[in-house]
Amino acid sequence: MARRLWRDGTGVLVVAGEDGGPGVRVPLEVARSYRARARGLLGRDSLDGAMLLTPASSVHTFRMRMPIDVAYLDRRFRVIAVRTMRPGRLGLPRVRSRHVLEAEAGVMAGWGVRAGARVEILGDVGGREE
Repeated sequence: MARRLWRDGTGVLVVAGEDGGPGVRVPLEVARSYRARARGLLGRDSLDGAMLLTPASSVHTFRMRMPIDVAYLDRRFRVIAVRTMRPGRLGLPRVRSRHVLEAEAGVMAGWGVRAGARVEILGDVGGREE
């Protein structure tokens, strides 16, 4: 089976509509490198859209300035769980999680990001199939 390799960059997060409709499109930052994942949302007061950390199975909010929504995704980009985390917290690793989405607290519910939902990544974060 081919495995997609991402690179740091920007793109679009597409959350599939419940009725099979076009879904919601959200600006996305992708953090693939160790340096980008380690920096994440540290030092930011806000985020326009979402950030994808890949690969990742857990996150922390130490030294963050804002609460965030965290969605754990499996290898097929299906949402395993969604949690809201206040600053200064350590999230437990999710066994099947391969990617983590982060966004400002409260916005994921409006996008339709919930357990069982499927998301897609579009844009300039491609890479190669392996």
